[in-house]
Amino acid sequence: MFLDLPEAELRAYTSAQVDPDDFDAFWADTLGAARRHPVIARMEPVDVGLRTIDVYDLRFRGFDGEEIAAWVRIPRNAEGPLPAVVQFHGYGRGRGDAVENLLWASAGLVHVEMDTRGQGWSGSRGLTPDRTSAGPQMPGFVTRGIEDPDDYYYRRVYTDAVRAVEAARSLDAVASDRVAVHGISQGGGIALAVAGLVPDLTQVVARVPFLCDFPRASVITDRLPFREIGDYLAHYRDRTELVHRTLAYFDGVNFARRAQAPALITVALMDAVCPPSTVYAAYNAYAGPKRLCTWTYNGHEGGGVDDDVIALRALQGALRAD
Repeated sequence: MFLDLPEAELRAYTSAQVDPDDFDAFWADTLGAARRHPVIARMEPVDVGLRTIDVYDLRFRGFDGEEIAAWVRIPRNAEGPLPAVVQFHGYGRGRGDAVENLLWASAGLVHVEMDTRGQGWSGSRGLTPDRTSAGPQMPGFVTRGIEDPDDYYYRRVYTDAVRAVEAARSLDAVASDRVAVHGISQGGGIALAVAGLVPDLTQVVARVPFLCDFPRASVITDRLPFREIGDYLAHYRDRTELVHRTLAYFDGVNFARRAQAPALITVALMDAVCPPSTVYAAYNAYAGPKRLCTWTYNGHEGGGVDDDVIALRALQGALRAD
């Protein structure tokens, strides 16, 4: 059932989220520090028995120069350099195994699949640790380091994601001027963050994105992962202002206001995990060319395989991959 605003009100909805005065400086300093490290640590071929795709185990340097794992899948015998899509995963998912997730390379794209630090318990395995000494948190990742933007978990993840794009662009097989980003749920929120931090992406695909409109999301849904914020503030009642100050540096709405690449964003009107108003908040704030795909009768699964098809068409059209 519908759990949010009527559709007409959703189309007009804008978030109350504000930009911190030093938002751009915060991210320039964060990314500048990461860029002091060479982006590629190593890349090695992996023989998994595939006949049409070559797979590589990539380690690149993300936040603070820490090594982040990724898979690189390249169509075998294709004439390069090729367009590329960098993929970010949903909450709880790691990069998975080398033989998973073959759609994008099968369609003629170089596919860079980033591991999400510390995650890998829901649907696909992970490898990259999250080294932190942050303070108390709820189970999960949404409140890890939430008392200070410098310590917050998604500062590290968003930095990793920007560096994943830079790593992709550095590969000989990739046409550096034809790179897109794609993600579902948490991955969609990460894709929006990268869109706001990397000015020259070719295409952004953010499907039922998480991590948007924290002021509303933290009070409108009782579903995880947003619920982690409410659970934290139910225990630490004096930290509401502090927590929302931190979250403003990581809200997809604030990144959408800075994004310029063409975007495909999907929303499901019966989504209790990422309520549709939070997705509309990012969509309505998005500064670049944009298209919204709405699934009226779906929850957080969105359009499922239909979203795959729509995303593939958008990526192939933007990247001009045959």
